[in-house]
Amino acid sequence: MKLHFESDLPYQLEAIESVCALFRGQEVCRSVFTVIAQVPGGTQQSFEGKQFTESGGIGNALQLLVDEELHANLQQVQLRNGLPPSAPLNATQPLDFTVEMETGTGKTYVYLRTVFELYQRYGFTKFVVVVPSVAIKEGVNKTLQITREHFEGLYPGAKGYEFFQYDSDKLGQVRNFATSPNIQIMVITVGAINKFGDEAAAQAEEADETKRREKSQNKMYRASEKTGGERPIDLIRGTRPILIVDEPQSVDGGIDGKGKKALAHMSPLCTLRYSATHVDKHNMVYRLDAVDAYEQRLVKQIEVAAATVQGGHNKPFVKLLAVYSKRGVITANIEVDRENAAGAVRRDAITVQDGFDLEQETGRPLYANIRVGEIRTAKGNQFLELKVPGSEVYLRVGEAWGDVDAKAVQREMIRRTIKEHLDKEKRLRPLGVKVLSLFFIDEVAKYRQYDDQGNPIKGEYALMFEDEYQRWARHPDYQSLFAEVDLRMAAHEVHNGYFSIDKKKIGGKTVEMVKDTSGSTAADDDTYHLIMRDKEKLLSLESPLKFIFSHSALKEGWDNPNVFQICNFSTRESERWRRQTIGRGLRLCVNQKGERLRGFEVNTLTVIATESYEQFADNLQKDLEKDTGIQFGVVQAHEFAGIGVVQSGGDVVPLGFDASKALWNHLQKQGYINDKGKVQDTLKAALKDGTLALPAEFEAQRLQIMGVLKKLSGKLEVKNADDREHIAVRKSVLLSPDFQALWDRIKHKTTYRVQFDNAQLIGRCIQALNDAPPVSKTRLQWQKAGMTIGKAGVDASLVAVSEPIALYEGDMELPDVLTELQDRTQLTRKTIAHILTESHRLNDFQRNPQQFIELAADAINRCKRLALVDGIKYQRLGDAHFYAQELFETEELTGYLKNLVQDTQKSVYEHVVVDSTIERDFAEALERNEAIKVYAKLPGWFKVPTPLGSYNPDWAVLVERDGQERLYFVVETKSSLFEDDLRDREGGKIQCGTAHFKALAVGDSPAMYGKFKDVDGLVAQR
Repeated sequence: MKLHFESDLPYQLEAIESVCALFRGQEVCRSVFTVIAQVPGGTQQSFEGKQFTESGGIGNALQLLVDEELHANLQQVQLRNGLPPSAPLNATQPLDFTVEMETGTGKTYVYLRTVFELYQRYGFTKFVVVVPSVAIKEGVNKTLQITREHFEGLYPGAKGYEFFQYDSDKLGQVRNFATSPNIQIMVITVGAINKFGDEAAAQAEEADETKRREKSQNKMYRASEKTGGERPIDLIRGTRPILIVDEPQSVDGGIDGKGKKALAHMSPLCTLRYSATHVDKHNMVYRLDAVDAYEQRLVKQIEVAAATVQGGHNKPFVKLLAVYSKRGVITANIEVDRENAAGAVRRDAITVQDGFDLEQETGRPLYANIRVGEIRTAKGNQFLELKVPGSEVYLRVGEAWGDVDAKAVQREMIRRTIKEHLDKEKRLRPLGVKVLSLFFIDEVAKYRQYDDQGNPIKGEYALMFEDEYQRWARHPDYQSLFAEVDLRMAAHEVHNGYFSIDKKKIGGKTVEMVKDTSGSTAADDDTYHLIMRDKEKLLSLESPLKFIFSHSALKEGWDNPNVFQICNFSTRESERWRRQTIGRGLRLCVNQKGERLRGFEVNTLTVIATESYEQFADNLQKDLEKDTGIQFGVVQAHEFAGIGVVQSGGDVVPLGFDASKALWNHLQKQGYINDKGKVQDTLKAALKDGTLALPAEFEAQRLQIMGVLKKLSGKLEVKNADDREHIAVRKSVLLSPDFQALWDRIKHKTTYRVQFDNAQLIGRCIQALNDAPPVSKTRLQWQKAGMTIGKAGVDASLVAVSEPIALYEGDMELPDVLTELQDRTQLTRKTIAHILTESHRLNDFQRNPQQFIELAADAINRCKRLALVDGIKYQRLGDAHFYAQELFETEELTGYLKNLVQDTQKSVYEHVVVDSTIERDFAEALERNEAIKVYAKLPGWFKVPTPLGSYNPDWAVLVERDGQERLYFVVETKSSLFEDDLRDREGGKIQCGTAHFKALAVGDSPAMYGKFKDVDGLVAQR
């Protein structure tokens, strides 16, 4: 099996472009330095008696791009992406840029492809990927292996690129990294560069070389014959590498910043930081946060199956939620079953101190002689002592005592996980999707143990699993899955545990035993190798393994796209376990061809938890706020800066920071937000009712502004698994002559061609190039810094910066502009030559070739995208090519209660699944209006092909007027009917939809296609 990588995902291309645009105006150039190499009989230099010779090293360089231009590029990127503007770049500070991408959206792919884009555009060749752990290192290396064919196809000029994992025993690779002219990607853990031993000795340039070699414990900082007598760190820093830091919040090393100091030792050209949970967010260039990813359906939909115990208050129950030490007072927050004023027992949280009597606190004799003992708040050693009759119980945060038998709950969690798994397997196996489930357990011994002879024995979780799996296998609902399977053998083969292996002597022989893992030892390394090696195997239907048990080895660096269930037994994690664990299952699934499948109807991650779904949703939101800095319900002054404004000439420009601030002030004056930007109920009501008051100058952007405000006003929605319903077909409608007549008019498939009016396209390109901004000459900027020399070292602080000075580059070698633009636009050299000569902009090419090429390519490609839609022609395929009416019965449809219009009588389904208030209102109006005979909310499998991606129309409707006239419609429901209010891609697809249904028109009453706000407008259509 080969995983298929998509090269045209818009959000990934935006993330890549956001980084590359930082260097706009940079010339393609490299730096050269000297590297020493060992030779058999040379006389150049010697190191420990061995002879060496010199050779050339090749590195990255920024040329003719000054801080002011970098900062201008940065601000343009931030403006386009709606991010807060950064302060001016300081020459004394390193160039650090931040990219935030939610887990599961292809962060690793994005930064690796950015490597090739930076090479193609600017000639950068030396890259170091720094990761915090062995797990992530293995994941990056695996991605590099499986993407080689993909990247070489996208970037033919980069063939021959090399990548390797840094190994202190293979330092020759570091020398090759420094001398090779090809793209070099080194993957290294931060542990390999921040273990200085005697750090002062490793860093002091004036120290004696021999002493420094002796004192440094890290081979990175010791001279070696494999590197020609040089320190590996010196070879790396000579290349001025671009550092790509994966999960910088873990790499940097906390408050003391050891990791960050180690990164600085590499003298990077710049540092690109990628994570979903940044701590330091300075110079942010792109953000795709958890809410963005979820709303755009770039990750799986999350649902929770909650194992809440009801009516089980027959035993004393205590659960430790948190401990606190404030102003010398130590308290604990615990959950107990207590009696309220009405005499009913409810599970509730209370605050207690040492010595509290729980019978008194709960009002229940069941807690007699149970008291709170010691409460310890020390970080890493937090617990509560519970004094019970005849004994003491010690609870860690998250642990509980009493109530129902914990094993009984765990068995039910296993049982529910298997059921969820089998339900999805029945649905997804026909699509070629292998379903996986993941268990996080609290103790390895509960899954696997060893006898006195070292033989493995199944633990209680393994035995529970096999019992429950065989029970479900005998159930009538799943016989289609197990008809030809040995159930006993299947139960044994379908599960396994991934744990680190430790060797131990038992009974006179050495055996391998599983153990808890921290993710940092050699044994852990072996575990990660195993996991990553089996990644594609796990996705294959030929492999019986479907259920994976892990302790902590899979918590980072391992993301399998086909994990659909996550069950968590562990109570040892931090309060943010939800986000950490869910991240392992967020990626969109793939089929047996390695192709990614999209849509929430396929991609739903079910979390099996022991709390109510309301609690789970609330706590997950808190996790997001803490981990990502998302402020739910808060509008910031820069939020609207990136909104597109269509100018008179058709160009789209950002609204800008100043206008965004003015709009924010208006919202505050209207009482929609308070002085801190907190959303008020008046704003929620205005958004719901469509009565949002905006200044006249912002009316053209109303829909975009409302979209931003709706996102900030709402919460991340987590579905309740028990509310998910299978939606049956209403056969009385499906088989009716009315629906048959409607379906016959829209069911046929088409193909399309795009016809360009070459002269018109060339004319548009010429005009776009003439209207493009001017190209400036290359400039130089002087920077003056004050120097302070003291015992602490030499300190430099910037005191003055000169105005940029234009440079004359008479000896500049001009690139082949036709070849460059041909590669970027795929137009012929003849066409490009015509555009350039007619535009009268060739003098700009001589002034600054690189900037001109980028500007011209952007202008031409923008005109090409517009021409795709303008020139599209659809043609109906033969009578054998159509969507069969039987698909309504064979293709399963599911939905959640809160998103259903229930018991519909005119719809082809018994319930209608709606995605918005507009759609709900439209469906309800269709039911009420007597002119509507039948209708269908068109399901996801009904697609129209377009050059901008597949398009799924909203509705098919049959209208009857005056008892005689019958009209057939395909309807798109929109809150606005104006084309300018739609996003370019969305509006383009709707235009293609119009052309598609026009091509299907046959006879006197073909289906009409159009956008409508409500059913009254539809019925009145003539």
